[in-house]
Order: sequence, then C-alpha cells, then structure tokens
Amino acid sequence: MASVGRRVARVDGWDKVTGAARYVDDLTIAGCWFGATVRSTVPHGRLRGLHREPTFDWDRVVLVTAADIPGDNVIALIEDDQPALAKTEIHHVAEPVALIAAPTPELARAAACAVQLDVEPLPAVLSLFDATRVFREYEITKGDVAAARAHADLIVEGESTTGAQEQLYIEPQGMIAQPRPGGGITVLGSMQCPFYVHRALMRVLGLPSEKVAVIQTVTGGGFGGKEEYPSMLAAHAALLSRKAGRPVKMVYDRQEDIAATTKRHPSRVRHSTAVRRDGTLLAMDIDIALDGGAYCTLSPVVLSRGTIHAAGAYACPNVRVRSRVLMTHTPPHGAFRGFGAPQTLFAVEMQVERVARALGIDPVDLRRRWLLREGDTTATGQPVVAGAAAEVLERALAQYRSKSSPPPPPPRRRGVGVSLYLHGAGFTGSGEDKLKGRAAVRVAEDGGFEVLAASTEIGQGTRTIFAQLAADALGVPYQQIRVVEPDTSCVPDSGPTVASRTCMVVGRVVEEAARELRAQLLRWGESARVTAPDLSALAHERARRAGPLAVEKVYAPPPGIHWDDAAFSGDAYPVYAWGANVAEVDVDPDTGEVEVTRLVAAADAGRVVHPVLAEGQIEGGAVQALGWALTEEVKYQDGRVLNDRLATYIIPTSADVPVLETVLVEQPFAHGPAGGAKGIGELPMDGPGPAIVAAVAQATGVLLPELPLLPEKILAALEARGEREEAGR
Repeated sequence: MASVGRRVARVDGWDKVTGAARYVDDLTIAGCWFGATVRSTVPHGRLRGLHREPTFDWDRVVLVTAADIPGDNVIALIEDDQPALAKTEIHHVAEPVALIAAPTPELARAAACAVQLDVEPLPAVLSLFDATRVFREYEITKGDVAAARAHADLIVEGESTTGAQEQLYIEPQGMIAQPRPGGGITVLGSMQCPFYVHRALMRVLGLPSEKVAVIQTVTGGGFGGKEEYPSMLAAHAALLSRKAGRPVKMVYDRQEDIAATTKRHPSRVRHSTAVRRDGTLLAMDIDIALDGGAYCTLSPVVLSRGTIHAAGAYACPNVRVRSRVLMTHTPPHGAFRGFGAPQTLFAVEMQVERVARALGIDPVDLRRRWLLREGDTTATGQPVVAGAAAEVLERALAQYRSKSSPPPPPPRRRGVGVSLYLHGAGFTGSGEDKLKGRAAVRVAEDGGFEVLAASTEIGQGTRTIFAQLAADALGVPYQQIRVVEPDTSCVPDSGPTVASRTCMVVGRVVEEAARELRAQLLRWGESARVTAPDLSALAHERARRAGPLAVEKVYAPPPGIHWDDAAFSGDAYPVYAWGANVAEVDVDPDTGEVEVTRLVAAADAGRVVHPVLAEGQIEGGAVQALGWALTEEVKYQDGRVLNDRLATYIIPTSADVPVLETVLVEQPFAHGPAGGAKGIGELPMDGPGPAIVAAVAQATGVLLPELPLLPEKILAALEARGEREEAGR
C-alpha cells in the first residue's frame, strides 16, 4: 500500500495530457471584460500628466489611474517602494501607469494606445557598475581573514559575472478579478503564492481579509517568476473590476511578459583566496554585488541566500563575505529558481578553477581536499548534518567514467568540467519559525480524505507528493487522497511555494497532520464501538455519524536550530542538499560554438518521494541552467529589454539538450518527511553553469568566468591569446 518511493501516476497528469486542465486564459466568465496596461517608455522621468486621444470613444472603456486606488498605492512585499501604478515619477521602462478595461481585448489594446504620457526624462542609472543606492547589505565573518592572509603562500584573486535571465514559464502571467457582493473581490490566476497576492490586494484595495479571496488556477510553470509579480497583475485586474463593476481578465502576451516582469539578478562577485602551496585553504574574502533593478521586490532575501552560499560546498576556517544589492533604472529583478545561490556558487566554483591553475593541482582533487564533511562548519558556523558532498562528487565522476563518447571531429576540441555545490532547503535563517506554515488533513463530508494547504502545483508535483505523504501516514491507498486547490478562503497558509520548502517543510506538516488524523479516527472508532474493515470505511462512518473531522498542524523547526539575524550567523537552513555535475563539451575554435554533449548530475534528495518527479526536477533544472550558461542573454538598450520575444531571446530546445544522466543520492535528513526527504527544486540550477565553463576552459585553455558564455566571447579570448603568442615569438 505504501506509495512513497514509487513511480505512482501524477494526480494532475491525466487532465494535463488530455487537455482537460483549464488554465486561466481557458476560463470563460459571463460578462467578462479584458484588461490592458499603459506603460512608460523611459527608464527614469517625472510624470507630468496623462492625455487621452480626443477622437477615441472613451465611453466604451474604463480607465484606471493611481487616483482611483482606494487603499495604498503599493504592492506590499518587503519594502513599500513599488507602486501599483506610477503617480509622479517613473523608475523603469514598462512601469505601469494606467489601466484599461474593455469588452474585447482588441478594444482594450486600442484604448491603451490612445493614452499618451507626458514624461520629463531624468538621469538614469542603467548598469550595476554605475549603481550607488543600496537596497540591502549583509556581512558574514568567520575566523580572522586578515591573519590567515598574512600566513598564506599565495593569494589568488578573480572576478565573476552573470547576467539576467528570464524565467520563461510556458504559461504567461494571467489573472481574473470578480466583484463580490458587499464590496469584496475574488481573484483567480496563475501564481505560486496565493497569500502573497491576498495580502497585496488587502493593501491596495483597502479591504479586510475576509473580503478578499485568492484562488490558484492550473498554473503552467513559475520558477520564481510567479512568486511576487502576480500581486501586481492581481491588483491591476482587481482595480479594473472594481471600477467596471464586472469581471476583468488580464493575460499578458509573451512580449509584454518578458518586457515587464522580474528576472534573475545580474551579479558581480570578487574573490580573494588565501592558500598554501600544498593546496591548504586558509581564507576566503568575497565581495558580492547584485543588480536589484528599480524596486526592492524580493532582493533582500535573494541577496541573503546568495551571501550564505558564497563560500560554496567547502570547509574554510576564515571567511568574510560582504554583499549588497543595488538599485538601477531597469525593470525590477526578483525571484528565480536558486534565489541568488546560482550567482555566488558560480563565482566560488570559478575561483576553485583559478586556485587549481595557480597551484598546478587537478581541480577535482582540490575539491576533494576542500569539501565540507560531517561535523565541519559552513561560513555561518552551521555544523554539517546529512552531508553528501563527497558522495555526490564521486557518484557523478563514476557515472561519467562508466562510458565514453567518440572524439569530436576536427577542428572541434573536447573539454570536461566538474562542479560541486550545496543548496539550503527552506526559508533562510529564522524565516520558517516566523512564518509557522500550516497545513491540514481532513475527513470530508463525503468521507473522503483531503489535504488542505496553500502550497501550489506549478508543474513540480506538489499535489502528487502531498497525496503520497498523506496516504502513507494514514495507511490508505494513494488514490483515496484528494488535494484541495489553493483558495485563501478555505485553506491554511502553508507559506509560499518557493525556497525548496514544499516537500521538506510543508510535506512534513501534511504527514504529521495525517498521522494525527489516523490516531483520532481510530480513537473515535473505539469509543463509538464502530467496527470497520479499514481506515477508509471508518472515515465514511465517522462522516455519516458526526460530520467532517480535520487536523491542522504547524511547522516547527528541528530542535537545536538557531539563527542570529543581527550577526547573520548560525543555522541558516534546517539542512542542505548537495549536488555535483560533470559536463562534457565540444568547442569549435572557428565559430566559438559550444555543444554540451553529456551532462551528469548527481543530486542528494535525502529520501526520494517520487523518483520520476525527482529526476524531472534535476533534468529540468539542468536544461534551464544550460540556457543561462550559454544562450540566454537579456539585452538592454536604454533600460528597455531589447530581445523581448522568443525569436531573439534564445532558450535551449530539445535539439540542444545533451545526454542527461541523473544520479539520485539519498542521504536522509532526520527531520524530513518520508524518512528523510530534503528539498531539491532549486539545487539543479546551481551546478551546470560552472561545470560547462570549466569544460570550455579545458578545451580552449581560456577560463572565462562570465555567463552567458557566448561564442563571440570565446572567439575574442582565443584571438587575444593568439595575438599574445604571436607577440611572444
């Protein structure tokens, strides 16, 4: 009867395969109008006015500006700096200024084009390297870096940079707002965090909690891009619905979605590493700068995770990490799979390559010497438990060596690169303790078993995993579990679907609630003298005689976990997951083209709840990282995203995907569900980039620590090296 560890059918699989699943743009609501957005075209300016084209028939549409907002003109998140609609000042291209609702999408777009903005341009900061305003900064200090540097044989320095990346979920952003009797609002849409949207709507509409309901529709991918931005779109749809007095649907096309929504933070990370000649690691001194864009959004927590992961999967006695996220006049950057860790882990892996070159040591051997083992402490002083750094590294290498590839045809050159990394599962620091995520399992009125949580299904398998965990804890077949769709009016707040926390954190709460429900049912059956052949029959009898029965549980961090927010030290996460990649590439020195021919990914999942879903997470993350590494360059021109369509923003297709080999490693975490599960959703994003760059370096002799690693960069480096060699002769 146990379903954990088995390849059970996905709960939502049949509907998605057959087309029965209804995404937000599939929903038809009687009397629904359609929304459009009027956006700025300058990166920074003073908004002097808004003019409507006099020849347009404005009686056919509804227009909303900042003056129509009944509550606070703010998208509530960490800082109250981002308005729902710009009122006096523009801070980035594509910033929303006004909204239109009309009976047809065509009329809404025509009306938006008939609105002219009067904007006085102001000086704009368009580059991370020119930015001065700091949103947030952190510092980690462990040991005495200065003293360690004084005793070093060698100081190795280097800089690594990464660019923005578009999440490019299959389904664009979309929301529907419906007025409720008594002045309330219901919003349905594609999202990761229903209660984020709920809180944002309360602020912008000035409504109490009970008058706002947020319901997640079937969601076609998120990757962090549907964490904070849906609050903006929900506010816009709700403001239009309120003024129009009818339902309003807003769904972006791909161009608007790329142009206006958040992306991965660009980064610049500088490393200064003190070592002995024999390879002993003495000290790491790291400086991090992230580009936050025009508004704060989630930049402080992206920066905190990046800062904590900056020393990588390595044991270093002396560490100093200084970090900051800066404001520029570009569309805001926000959550993206990995949440700051991919940027800083890329940088530390590049630094390992530099140090290995400087010392003449094989990079793999250097990693073996430095890696964190059980009992070692991280940069924040957290002791390693359930550590698997050595195992994932050796398993990845063994898998790669188990077979060989034919050599590339001339003039292509082959290279192989390795990366080692870790990723904290759950909210950073005291986040989970403050959030106190809740979930419930109940016997419904019809006697069936239901799981209630705000955690969303965005393609990763949440509903399936919750059903597996609840079924095994109850001792019933997996097919008997129903997972209720997230609706803020009827499910507890289990927290956002982010930070690799859904299975490990919320899944554990679901499991605990199911165990307690089983115990209560058995006690009731004994007291009521009910004899039933199994728990399902007992549940139906309980519902018939006494009605529904629900058990709600609250997440409690594992014992002994302590984080000091002021000192930015201690136990940053309940546990880390671990990963290693081996990338094999062929490089054409005539064109600079890089082809990844094999990619091995070893990932520590703690305990695998669903093998197919776990493998899918690793493979999907690897392909997303492949795009970030080689092709996905967000081009800006005067603060505007220049390549805002799929014809010019290049993502990997099936033809670009190499042979992917996934190795699932199980190093159980004592406080995870199902006997030790960890979070792995973000882990696979961290390693392919540095492994690919290291492989290119082995093939060409040139280490280029920047992403994306475009062909023209490789050609320029090869040409520069050729000029130096020629000059030497």
